[in-house]
Amino acid sequence: MTVEAKICGINDPAAMAAAIDGGAAYVGLVFYPPSPRALSPLAAAELAAPVPVSVKTVGLFVDADDADIDAVLEAVPLDVLQLHGKETPERAAALKARTGREVMKAISIAEAADVDRARAYEAAVDRLLFDAKPPKDMENALPGGNALRFDWALLQGRAWAVPWMLAGGLTAQNVAEAVRRTGAVAVDTSSGVEDAPGRKNPRKIRAFLDAVAAL
Repeated sequence: MTVEAKICGINDPAAMAAAIDGGAAYVGLVFYPPSPRALSPLAAAELAAPVPVSVKTVGLFVDADDADIDAVLEAVPLDVLQLHGKETPERAAALKARTGREVMKAISIAEAADVDRARAYEAAVDRLLFDAKPPKDMENALPGGNALRFDWALLQGRAWAVPWMLAGGLTAQNVAEAVRRTGAVAVDTSSGVEDAPGRKNPRKIRAFLDAVAAL
């Protein structure tokens, strides 16, 4: 089984090179200012310049307005808009129609009811992403990239009308088990290839991509 990998939150050239050279299918750039991985449009454009057409460049946004998204798109050749906030299906569909970009909606998961919420987005987006929902008492929690995993059993036996991607605490050490238990054919990591929030480790990126390639 071929499993695609996305390295998210890339914010330096060494990490980008490791992701591209290691065989990532997607590279993620964060446009959410509270995140330690956040980039300006100019910095993101410089990082995205060497990305080959065979690799999709993903921009992560959290409840961003049209003006902020347009400012990024003017500078950065994004292939995919990843919506990681409380965007409604209607908002996702409108962005897809207005920008002409693929749209991926992140669904934060803690219980079965959270998984069920994804159904409303199936007709509005190109892809779903299942990530761990941070607990309400977690300090400085981000919408994603918190090094948390959810109960993978919640996805077992589920089928979706659009492709989906698994995220949430994935590392080189646990990605094989995650794929085996969920049936995911695409995986996403950010904190799992870092030494600290926002500090990507190229060796960890390569190890993660090697682990995915071995599946």
